Amino acid sequence: MSSQEIPDENLPAEQDTAHGAVVEVADDPFADPGLPAHKPRIQDIDERAAKRSERAVAFMFTLSMLATIGFIASYVIFPVDKIVYIWPFGHVSALNFSLGLTLGVALFAIGAGAVHWARTLMSDVEVADDRHAIEAEPEVKAKVLADFAAGAEESAFGRRKLIRNTMFGALALVPLSGVVLLRDLGPLPEKKLRNTLWAKGKQLINMNTMEPLRPEDVAVGSLTFAMPEGLSEHAEDFQNQIAKAALMIIRIQPENIKDKREREWAHEGIVAFSKICTHVGCPISLYEQQTHHVLCPCHQSTFDLSDGARVIFGPAGHALPQLRIGVNSEGNLEALGDFDEPVGPAFWERG
Repeated sequence: MSSQEIPDENLPAEQDTAHGAVVEVADDPFADPGLPAHKPRIQDIDERAAKRSERAVAFMFTLSMLATIGFIASYVIFPVDKIVYIWPFGHVSALNFSLGLTLGVALFAIGAGAVHWARTLMSDVEVADDRHAIEAEPEVKAKVLADFAAGAEESAFGRRKLIRNTMFGALALVPLSGVVLLRDLGPLPEKKLRNTLWAKGKQLINMNTMEPLRPEDVAVGSLTFAMPEGLSEHAEDFQNQIAKAALMIIRIQPENIKDKREREWAHEGIVAFSKICTHVGCPISLYEQQTHHVLCPCHQSTFDLSDGARVIFGPAGHALPQLRIGVNSEGNLEALGDFDEPVGPAFWERG
């Protein structure tokens, strides 16, 4: 393309010198254009508009607080197994849906409030600053502190008390959601670990025949397993209950029982001890009739059933709990109460 075909506006500017030579003058492509002129927002010139923005931010922070309270209340109101129909999601867990909805609103409201605060009330004046070395000089540190103080002043954090107070409230309540989530780690133990189904008058049921045990059914040197009357293998909580109430029945010659209380809590040499090892809760099933020792197959904790089921070997921390037994009017073995201490391994509520 010749120079005659190039539009005049695209041709470089020309300047005549004193000697008649033509010099081309080009614009600097890297020139600093500078900052555009600042345009004030409506909130900068109208205090009523600023108040409206302040109330909007406070509303969002307050909404966050209410949503957090709703999150916590959902744990109390909705059971874990409650299913509801919500369009368009279909059938969902009421607890999960309410937790997700309230926590989402709580977090979104804090973010939306902070963004609206920054866009409408905080200073939007652009400030250009030169890059400097990473290491801060004392003058730079002083400037940073001064800029921070200026930013705090421009944010009106001190003057806008409504925003400040509601923001503090929202930020203080949101972490409670995490604390409440700890409740979902499992059901509270309450006193469930301290008590079993054994109670005064409950008959001992043979777990093999599912019939009540009679004294004549227990031979010297034999080992029998029993469970409380009224507990069914088809019950929903059978495993939880039998894990605490499983019982070992052994008959020892009364003169061979060394522990006085064990002899008093027995019936004609028939003693009943918890089957649950006091180390980590394994079921005990190995019995040596000459020594009257029982062995836990998991970690070899050994208990002497002729001496209060005390630990004679292994990592178990304490003796097996004994159940006081007797005979009812029908001639069947029955419990005379619950275990005198929690069964199984130690737990932190035990005291």
